[in-house]
Amino acid sequence: MSKRQKSKEFVSSSGSDNSGDERKTKKKKQKKRPDPEESDEEETSWEIGKKRKVSINNFKGKVLIDIREYYEDSEGNEKPGKKGISLSVDQWKKLKEIMPKVDKAIS
Repeated sequence: MSKRQKSKEFVSSSGSDNSGDERKTKKKKQKKRPDPEESDEEETSWEIGKKRKVSINNFKGKVLIDIREYYEDSEGNEKPGKKGISLSVDQWKKLKEIMPKVDKAIS
């Protein structure tokens, strides 16, 4: 048997038959955001345009300011889209510092 035949034989014998190796997939739990009307807590999401919001999130123990586009899923629920950015508190502070310069540049 040539090397080429051996390698093909090896590949076919190690194929994708996972009958003994069933992998279970876990669905990600969706965090239910509190309804601002039902809560006494401070608001953590603000609409800044059609389907665009600024929100405060906590990810792995870090506070992030998220500016993101939202979309409606097939069931009519509003969900965050791929287009957006999350800023750390330091980045948010820096952005606020340069806002007067940006305002001046666009006027």
